[in-house]
Amino acid sequence: MEGLPLPLEGITVVAVEQAVSAPFATRQLADLGARVVKVERIDGGDFARGYDTAAAGLASHFVWCNRGKESIALDLKDPRGLAVVRRLVAGADVFVQNLAQGAAARLGLDAATLCAAHPRLVAVDISGYGAGGPYSGQRAYDMLVQCEAGLVSVTGTPEQPVKAGIPAADVAAAMYAFSGVLAALVRRGTTGRGGPVEVSMLEALAEWMGHPLHHAMHGGTAPARTGLAHAVIAPYDAYPTADGGRVLLSVQNDREWRRLTEQVLGRPELGTDPAFATNAARVAHRDRTDELVGKALGGMGADQAMARLSEAGIACARLRDVHELAEHPQLAARERWREVGTPAGPLRALLPPITLPGGAEPRMGDVPALGQHTGALLRAVGMTDEEIAALRRDGVVA
Repeated sequence: MEGLPLPLEGITVVAVEQAVSAPFATRQLADLGARVVKVERIDGGDFARGYDTAAAGLASHFVWCNRGKESIALDLKDPRGLAVVRRLVAGADVFVQNLAQGAAARLGLDAATLCAAHPRLVAVDISGYGAGGPYSGQRAYDMLVQCEAGLVSVTGTPEQPVKAGIPAADVAAAMYAFSGVLAALVRRGTTGRGGPVEVSMLEALAEWMGHPLHHAMHGGTAPARTGLAHAVIAPYDAYPTADGGRVLLSVQNDREWRRLTEQVLGRPELGTDPAFATNAARVAHRDRTDELVGKALGGMGADQAMARLSEAGIACARLRDVHELAEHPQLAARERWREVGTPAGPLRALLPPITLPGGAEPRMGDVPALGQHTGALLRAVGMTDEEIAALRRDGVVA
């Protein structure tokens, strides 16, 4: 039996995109088989290309979010450059943009305008705060939205709120844009019509704040910032080991606590001691609970501690840094790493987490150089070599 094709084979996406939210959304589409045409500025392209040089001289954000795309560099302020985008959109199934609020509408590239002209098109507007409302015109970078959405208020230690170490607002918006496109394409399959899709970073991240938001709205108090500890469960924290590692464990119920006391702490009497026998008691005596667990694990190496906890049926994890993640034995055992071509040579990249058994493997195409496909794409929309040369000479394309 022949394997199934990638689910988005035959779908063409045009994206006027920058930074993370839209590029990460369209990368998911490319991985699943879509052809993605990335429209970039002629003067440096997507500004994420310049964030850093950590990935063999390339920007790590850009390498992460832009594999498998074709890059065309255009000046959208020139009517001729804008006309090229319109030609590309005319042959596309999906259009995605995350320009500054109002910029796409001024160019006639907002979802409502494009869908009115192309009824089968799925057009996505990604913004910081959405159209309308007092924040609609505000600049919206990831850290700012993390603050506005309350994520920073529940992350960190009791003394210090901190932002998430990943661009959580960007990623949240990207994943809702990705799933919104898939839903709209399914609807198009039954109705024949595409339609607009709107995603705001604030609303995406506010949805991800569901637990603390509902806790505060309905219970009256926001969950406390507790570092790596859990606000209402104990023991649930990371504990140092004798070899300098840290092991996190979580006891979810009183049966597990008894197993921990018997098989790891070597203090079975603590399993029924009224000061520790229930979760409420352990939370009330959190300092003493943590001291008991910390003393036991502090006498073991990380490997030994993980083995003892696992044998006792206690949920546990190693506190890894990013280098250790890159060498994680589970990812290696499941063969999740591939190589992706880039202008700087091949680089390691993770397979997408959506696995489709029985079908083709996700398409992890090359990371494009700025304007790498400009000529081919212009010819594909019917331009002659002379017309292309004139656009290059006038600085409309690169």
